[in-house]
Amino acid sequence: MNLRTDPRQPGLRYPRVLSIAGSDSGGGAGIQADLKTFSAMGCYGMTAITAVTAQNTLGVTAIHGVPVEVLKAQICAVMDDIGVDALKIGMLHSPELVRVVAWAIDEYRIERVVLDPVMVATSGDRLIAEETIAVLVSELFHRVTLVTPNLDEAALLLGGPISSIDALDDAAARLLALGAHAVLLKGGHLPGDEVVDVLAMRGEALQRLQSSRIASGNVHGTGCTLSSAIAAGLALGLSLPQAVAEARRYVLQAIAAGAQVHTGGGHGPLNHGHAPVPMHLLPTA
Repeated sequence: MNLRTDPRQPGLRYPRVLSIAGSDSGGGAGIQADLKTFSAMGCYGMTAITAVTAQNTLGVTAIHGVPVEVLKAQICAVMDDIGVDALKIGMLHSPELVRVVAWAIDEYRIERVVLDPVMVATSGDRLIAEETIAVLVSELFHRVTLVTPNLDEAALLLGGPISSIDALDDAAARLLALGAHAVLLKGGHLPGDEVVDVLAMRGEALQRLQSSRIASGNVHGTGCTLSSAIAAGLALGLSLPQAVAEARRYVLQAIAAGAQVHTGGGHGPLNHGHAPVPMHLLPTA
């Protein structure tokens, strides 16, 4: 482009959100769900892919990890040119990948970071190596703004199942004790007509977030979508509790809007595009 005729006006930019996560070939979760969510919430999405999965609504049939140096190159390419306002971290299947992400948070001083500790797919497929769990906790929990485990992931982190709503508060406190600054423990896998999540932040009272359960078999990628929506909210300048509340609203509406739609023969996706908003514009300063 000839810069002397560049029509761009100074002073405006998009809210920028980077997803470091795995690719879902079926489009319902992972990088694909993240980009759809960022766009629907008026943010500019970017990616650093950690793994390529062969996946559909029925399950995961193959995983191919991206080399560590390629992941690092993706992150640096984005950060050195475009920059980020918030970061969402998803599937990190090896300790080496975790350490690269920890390096990037420090190197680029990324302040708004949401970690979705992706360990088990909706289909029940295991997505993380056993030795990665301890490294994930030691290297990332204290570096991020929020950790968003579901009950299966929390059980792996804490070494035991969480079987009731009454156990959520204690489990959230124990997750904080692992080094996290804030935890959103998602209780959607518990039975009942109500879905109860717990937001725990250091030095603050626990918050229970409750909503009526929506009957739907199309919930593939719900966790990816929620964490991405929270990151988008943080990029837009919302406080953490505000970003969590707005993200839950978006996900609940996406579940409701996609409940009657048939996509594949298993766990279908949410309707990420149920109510998209125009791209937000922020001042460059």
